[in-house]
Amino acid sequence: MYKFYRKNYYRPQFVRDNYIDLCGEWNFVFDDNDVGLKSGYHAVFPVGRKICVPFSPETAASGIKDERYHRVVWYSRSLSGITIAENERLILHFEGADYLSKVWLNGVLVGTHRGGYTRFSVDVTEQVKDGENILTVRCEDDFDQSQPRGKQRWKNESYACWYVQTTGIWKPVWAEKVNVCRLDSVKITPEVDEMCVRFDFNVTDTENVGVETNVWLKNKKIISSIITTDSKRFGVLFDLHNDLALWSPDSPALYDVEFVIRKNGIETDRVGSYFGMRSIRAENGRITLNNSPLYQKLLLSQNYWLETGLTLPDESAGIKDIEIATDAGFNGLRIHQKIEDERFLMLCDVKGLLVWGEFPATYEFSDDAVENFTYEWTSAVRQQYNHPCIITWVPFNESWGVSFITNDKNQQFFTESVYALTKTLDKTRPVISNDGYEHTRSDIITLHDYDGDSSVLVERYGKKLGNILLNKECHGGVRYAFAEGYGYSGQPIMVTEYGGIALSGSEGWGYNDKAANEEEFIARYDALTSAIQQVPDVCGYCYTQISDVYQEENGLTDAHRKPKIDLSRIKKINDRRKR
Repeated sequence: MYKFYRKNYYRPQFVRDNYIDLCGEWNFVFDDNDVGLKSGYHAVFPVGRKICVPFSPETAASGIKDERYHRVVWYSRSLSGITIAENERLILHFEGADYLSKVWLNGVLVGTHRGGYTRFSVDVTEQVKDGENILTVRCEDDFDQSQPRGKQRWKNESYACWYVQTTGIWKPVWAEKVNVCRLDSVKITPEVDEMCVRFDFNVTDTENVGVETNVWLKNKKIISSIITTDSKRFGVLFDLHNDLALWSPDSPALYDVEFVIRKNGIETDRVGSYFGMRSIRAENGRITLNNSPLYQKLLLSQNYWLETGLTLPDESAGIKDIEIATDAGFNGLRIHQKIEDERFLMLCDVKGLLVWGEFPATYEFSDDAVENFTYEWTSAVRQQYNHPCIITWVPFNESWGVSFITNDKNQQFFTESVYALTKTLDKTRPVISNDGYEHTRSDIITLHDYDGDSSVLVERYGKKLGNILLNKECHGGVRYAFAEGYGYSGQPIMVTEYGGIALSGSEGWGYNDKAANEEEFIARYDALTSAIQQVPDVCGYCYTQISDVYQEENGLTDAHRKPKIDLSRIKKINDRRKR
């Protein structure tokens, strides 16, 4: 692990000493008739039941496990023994609450947030009093298809590949005491070709403020710098020529870094973090990592757990998934339709597992959907930017939310604008406009193909790939590779969904006829994967999927993460192609 690692610390790239874990037992009520605001639940909470935060009420881990639709839910808990010194602030952090959240402390509204997947923070200092404080949260989450929902169903029953909804708080809640003068954020950009790292600081004060930066590599301090600033936002470039260690799956080198803030020479803040030096490029038909060819062998990961739903149970569950992927010979995960807990991304950073960061889809195209999507996607990119494991951004998947993108100019413009916005926020990573098909502007051309006949894949990608790239032929008999008006311009090509093999005896479904036993499963995996591996112009694939998810039972493991087949046999097949 890294120097400032703390087990199950909820924001592992921005570590402070003084924090309060607010997960655990809260008071809870459903508000199906939406009477809570008028009835003053924020002032006097009604007698209800208990819930275990951060697990949503649909899950067994919450202690409730009610999968019925409830549009409004309320939470409340006591905070006691909190003392705030002069020049201190108390900040509440919600890592994820779906979808519209309002927060009260002692009956006073202190914050609101729209979005189900990204962190929001609330300064509650002015409302804290001596003795007991009452924290109350209202979450409103309906079946509106204009809000980013990913794989959460918008009907009363699950169907196809859409599953039980996630209502209310579903990621950790915590608090920290911080100084008025502090480091608010830092953006860390590896400049591998220049052998430098850039820090873009955002501090909360400007008068007589000093920022000290200390960097270690393998416990050896290699940088110690103090800069006095008169600006809240400024950037610094540090030379690593003599101590350059590149991050990759084979050698996931991490630098430890600590930032110390001083005002008038007195320390006011201290933050521990880490970063990785790596470059990722998609150009000239190839993807390179640190200027060397990269062949990606990804595993689709929806990251649902049987008892906790979308919520990461703890770090050990994340480690288990990473071990499954690496034991089976995959070098990365495509985290599908979800903004994952940063503890999971930290583990991928440490273990050297590549990650594609994908955003949960809306399922309509409207002004509200565009606004909701853009607002939360921007937050997601900024929050996850510093993780070296993330090498690709995927804002759209299979035309979900832009279902007429083939010839609808407005929908095409939307995906292009999100592509450009993402590149503006992050110049370092490739962006895929619409994973699977009907691409507009995209750094990688990705194809989804669930045909179960390997001979068809051999024919399609061995002989007809040119026609697919020219939009003369659909791939997988589904959609064209490009929307109208767009075409191939030399981008790398990957098959980013295929397989989906289920075993006979399961009650759920897979993408093709179920394999009768392990031997047939392995033979089919071998044939389908080999059909992709042997195509020189395809530089990677993503197999569906790591584990069963509710009614979709086409995982390499069951929902308990118990392997259905010998993963070492999958690894031998994956290992056949290196680059």
